[in-house]
Amino acid sequence: MPHAYQSKPVVSVLDPMDRISEVLFGLIMVLTITCSFSIAEAGRNEVRVMLFGALGCNLAWGIIDGFMYLMARFSERGQAITALRAVRTAVLPNEAYRVIADGLPPLIASVLSTSELEAIRQKLQRLPDPSSDRRLEKKDWIAAAAVFLLVFLSTLPVVIPFTFIKDAGRALRISNAIALAMLFGTGYAFGRCAGYRPWRMGLAIVALSTALVGMTMALGG
Repeated sequence: MPHAYQSKPVVSVLDPMDRISEVLFGLIMVLTITCSFSIAEAGRNEVRVMLFGALGCNLAWGIIDGFMYLMARFSERGQAITALRAVRTAVLPNEAYRVIADGLPPLIASVLSTSELEAIRQKLQRLPDPSSDRRLEKKDWIAAAAVFLLVFLSTLPVVIPFTFIKDAGRALRISNAIALAMLFGTGYAFGRCAGYRPWRMGLAIVALSTALVGMTMALGG
């Protein structure tokens, strides 16, 4: 159960899975724009419009994603304070045990004995009273900024070919190759973190992301 009075450090909040998810989200967003780009009608003005659209889209979604992260942290802080107070005010020990178990991963909670839950309850009882101040801390804002940067910066490798290569068709092919390589890399990293076969997961993420981009384009996104 997280301590109500202590914020997680940035390195634990933005763990590898968080970083992978944000990069993957940014890639899918920018691909919905670059893949809808018409080579047949591509002049420098059209390329410029597409670049501004891709950068603007991920800029906006980076801000939104960072804001949603702050909302989640605010909610998590409040839930932790509420849980700690519920443990302390429980009339029966079993009520406190239930609150403690709900705050733990199910697998861990399932193997804890009553004596172990009681030991946790006693330690929680000895903690200082948590502050009712649920304001976000500096670390939360830094982590939200990192979320924004991950979403936005994942756009750049995909759009850079359009800024240096005049042939729009060639630029699009290189852009797609870079995007596919990045998608595979995020899938490979996801597989390693999640304990799956990295190569298979890399290929699966490429296939799934391609399908999502196609679906988004088909629906007019």
